[in-house]
Amino acid sequence: MTGHKPDDTPSQWKSSGSARVQHLMVSLLSGQDFWRTRAIPSHQIPALKVTDGPNGARGEYFTDGTPAALFPCGVSLAATWNPELLHRIGQALAAETKARSAQVLLAPTVCLHRSPLGGRNFESFSEDPLLTGKLAAACINGLQSEGVGATVKHFVGNEQETWRMSVDSVIEERPLRELYLKPFEIVVRDAKPWGVMSSYNKVNGVHADMNEFTLQKILRGEWGFDGVVMSDWGGTNSTLESIKAGCDLEMPGPTKIRGEQVLEAINDEKLTVEDIDNCVFRILTWIERCGRFDLPLEELPETSIDTPSTRSLTLEAATEGIVLLKNVSSILPLGPEVRKIALIGPNVQRAISHGGGSASLNPYYQTTPYESLQSSGKEILYAPGAETNKWLPLASSCCRTPAGDPGVILEFYKGDQFLGPPAVIQHRLKTDLFLWDNAPASVLPAYSFKIKATITPKTSGTHTFGLSSVGPARLLINGEVLIDNWNWTIPGEAMFDASIEALATHPMTAGETYEILIESTNAVRPAPKLSPGQPTHGYGGCRFGFQEEQTKDLISEAAAVAAEADVAIVIVGLDAEWESEGYDRQSMDLPKDGNQDKLIEAVAKANPNTVVVVQAGSPVSMPWVEEVMAVVMAWYQGQEAGNALVDILLGKANPSGKLPMTWPKRLKDTPAYNNWPGEDKRVVYGEGLFIGYRHYDRVEVEPQFDFGYGMSYTDFIYSEPKISGTMRGKETVQLYIRDPKSRLLRPEKELKAFVKVDLEPGEAKLVEFSVDKFSVGYYDPSLGSWIAEEGEFEACVALSAGDIRGSVTFEVTQSFTWVF
Repeated sequence: MTGHKPDDTPSQWKSSGSARVQHLMVSLLSGQDFWRTRAIPSHQIPALKVTDGPNGARGEYFTDGTPAALFPCGVSLAATWNPELLHRIGQALAAETKARSAQVLLAPTVCLHRSPLGGRNFESFSEDPLLTGKLAAACINGLQSEGVGATVKHFVGNEQETWRMSVDSVIEERPLRELYLKPFEIVVRDAKPWGVMSSYNKVNGVHADMNEFTLQKILRGEWGFDGVVMSDWGGTNSTLESIKAGCDLEMPGPTKIRGEQVLEAINDEKLTVEDIDNCVFRILTWIERCGRFDLPLEELPETSIDTPSTRSLTLEAATEGIVLLKNVSSILPLGPEVRKIALIGPNVQRAISHGGGSASLNPYYQTTPYESLQSSGKEILYAPGAETNKWLPLASSCCRTPAGDPGVILEFYKGDQFLGPPAVIQHRLKTDLFLWDNAPASVLPAYSFKIKATITPKTSGTHTFGLSSVGPARLLINGEVLIDNWNWTIPGEAMFDASIEALATHPMTAGETYEILIESTNAVRPAPKLSPGQPTHGYGGCRFGFQEEQTKDLISEAAAVAAEADVAIVIVGLDAEWESEGYDRQSMDLPKDGNQDKLIEAVAKANPNTVVVVQAGSPVSMPWVEEVMAVVMAWYQGQEAGNALVDILLGKANPSGKLPMTWPKRLKDTPAYNNWPGEDKRVVYGEGLFIGYRHYDRVEVEPQFDFGYGMSYTDFIYSEPKISGTMRGKETVQLYIRDPKSRLLRPEKELKAFVKVDLEPGEAKLVEFSVDKFSVGYYDPSLGSWIAEEGEFEACVALSAGDIRGSVTFEVTQSFTWVF
């Protein structure tokens, strides 16, 4: 059935006061399952489906789901400084979302980069609120122009993952308004998103989902936001206060804190029917805006749409986000004189394409630097050089089912005692088997499972097994328990609630086959979590790793390979294990144990023509930066990561990316250094207004690379204000505004506009900027409003925050104030 509508339109569907109607309305205030709102078929109200996330529409499952397009991560998209490109990506994401039979994409993420250690920096855009807001607005406009709802997140003060469910972000009103709320303000004004997701953390002592000041006074009051507000998953912290504050939807479902408790609150007159009406009206309006009423009531299956246009767009976006940080003697691009290339590093033959957590998906395809360079006609030498895995490598590639097929057999049992025959049997290819959203419904709520496989090692030695689990688990080899993780107590970082990785070694003989059995349940662990009234069973699952004994000196091998080549390219960085939702980085250093730094130094000594490529979502320490000829920041570039990088290295594309954050020399130079991550689950944003380049300007500390910095193979000349070059390229012209004299303290300068221009060789273009009230104002808490003060201002045209190329003064003739 298509074209269905509820019995009445959302604006008319008000409570009659009857118990039956109240029950129906209250049921809409929480999700039906992990990714859907509540359907009421008797009233022709369908379930609306949402999907993560920030760099692609994943669909139903965190792992092994429907193949989908994997776009570059948020920080890489921000490095393009190109709103028009972000608009087109939003349109492509809409098509991908529809292919997953979803109507809402849980994106974009617009929290700021307060520290380089932020675990989710890769998913967000920038340290600067204007750059973040303008790019996010462009993406949202593209997405919603195709009828798919955006859910901008996480509102607000969610700049760290440490204690993420409970940390109190203590932020004074000026930095809250001028920095952390500003990207949300820009997208509400410029893009009118249909949804906002509240964050897990507290804001000045009150959880974000029940915060009257941020949700009611600012978002709905001052800004006039009329869309839906949903909680982050598991982030509804009250029954009464969250509804009164305007958090319409508890996710995921089924409800844990609403439902009957809301009905009781109505009966006890702690909530009014009007409170419920307001939330229900916004939810139904949201469902209507997203076009769900015009689709069949029964949800269609997910599909894949791997199109040439999407492939081309992901390559364009990936290429344009790459930032050239250093290029001595124009060693890049690699010309025809370079015949033999040493590709060295842990990321050469791996597809480092996304960060961890909500950014995970099953891509249509992946490209690696090694594969992409093979078609260049150049001779390639290879050495891995270093190990960087945070946990043991997944055992996926080593496992065979008892029948001999790649992967493992996963058997589910009803109840947590492994009783009777398996209720469901699955064949899984990966040993990342966290079952957060994909345990069969038929075995819920309490279940047990077995993983069965064989491993035949290639070498003889003392090999290592690793097991982390959400519930109790044990690993047996040939019927003997090797790892007992049944009553674990120490939490780890994988998949939000899992244990640390338990390790054990076992002597194994090359060519001999060993039987592997893992037994686990979804009972809650660790045991102290079990308390009266709390669930006894959770989502369950485990991660199984395996590594054969290592005997090679990887660095010496890499140095020898480098010495044979014309140019050595060392590809290093982080990955989805080191940068992820759920935890923060502990250091700016490249993992692990300094081995990547030692690798670069050894290769640079062996070959003076050494180029370093960093794949990461945040700045890393560079103790070797003066020893190498070139440095390329390649981020997490999605499914075209390998192709985009090789196009830049060979000069098929001209780098035009600019850093969306300041790159510090040392962690101790960063603005949040003394206030990170806080203590006793409380973090004070003590740096105030001075994050990112604002901080470096104020304390006069030189960073490694400035905000907005990025080189090109073309020389651009700024003059009155001409721009010219010798090769086609793109340049981002940045406008910063200075207020030399104000009543309240202000940063030295602030980014207020930017334009990216495309130039042919020898071409000149005139770049025009418009200066408005938002360009000159600041928030004055004593006035309760924004103010533009009378006086003289300076507009600075810049190549980066540290490279001003010209300036002009203008005047505000009379002070004035405004709210939104």
